[in-house]
Amino acid sequence: MKRSAKPEGKFNVVIEEVPIPEPGPEQVRIRSVTSLISRGSEIGARYTREHAVNPESMGYSLAGVVDAVGAEVTHLRPGDRVVSLAPHAEYVVRDAVYARPDAQNQVYPIADGVSFEQATYWPLLAGGVTWVDIEGLARDDLVVVVGQGLVGSLIMQVQKLNGTGTIVAIDTLDLRCEMAAKLGADVVINAAREDAVAAVRRLSNGVGADTVVYAVGGSAGPKAFGPAMDMVARGGTLHLVGLYEDQPLPLTSGAAQGRRIIGGYYRRGPDAASARRGMDLLASGQVAPERMTTHRYPFEQVADAFDLLYNRIGETLGVVLEFDFRG
Repeated sequence: MKRSAKPEGKFNVVIEEVPIPEPGPEQVRIRSVTSLISRGSEIGARYTREHAVNPESMGYSLAGVVDAVGAEVTHLRPGDRVVSLAPHAEYVVRDAVYARPDAQNQVYPIADGVSFEQATYWPLLAGGVTWVDIEGLARDDLVVVVGQGLVGSLIMQVQKLNGTGTIVAIDTLDLRCEMAAKLGADVVINAAREDAVAAVRRLSNGVGADTVVYAVGGSAGPKAFGPAMDMVARGGTLHLVGLYEDQPLPLTSGAAQGRRIIGGYYRRGPDAASARRGMDLLASGQVAPERMTTHRYPFEQVADAFDLLYNRIGETLGVVLEFDFRG
């Protein structure tokens, strides 16, 4: 079978041949149909690194069909459509038996009416559900999401669907700002065209936002972090979701006074409840992620897909890989 790999050297994504894996007693094997590339982790923490990357870390959002099950797996059968936290490969093996409701689901059934492509957004969407739950938003809060990549956009959409607060989306790219408006943000601020901190102050009568979500990360993160911190009202919360900056964020003790800063999955990771909610949002059509897909590539062109995401960020949002097997 073929799988993506990243040997030593920056920007060095290749396809390699390896044996088809066999599932263990608590595992299933999945034949792949579609896979989603995440710009944040896969570009920021894989593609741009000099060192070789474990192929298991090349991708984490794949949809396909179960084609073999372990002896102790009783809830899935060959032919079932599933989505999995798994790398870009023609076949993957994943754990399918979980001891506790708070265990992260590596394999999840795709609901009727949800396409394979839509399902590839489920891991990030389930994460978005968790992140929004952690924030504990109140009915009349002013909520700002800084960064409208896949993660920031899905967080913004879940916040809006929860019916809590006025939701403000901020980005510096025209495509992402336009998408945020289409996907339901109450207010969209293009930080490349206006002072985003001043705009939030105007919206809040000078007070600032109750919650600001920092969802930028990567090399652009440090530039965005300071303004994000400045948008938080006294008594408000900054939620740090973005990663991979490779340098310290410009946080001063003075800016943090009177404000709460929480990191990513604060006190709670993705669990069974988030998994169900994420799939329900896809099945109901309340989140329609195909609107977020800007490019589709055959799996054999995975290197071109990575190159596109890195070099033409202003043209891209969701980039999907398609395998020959269509289920």
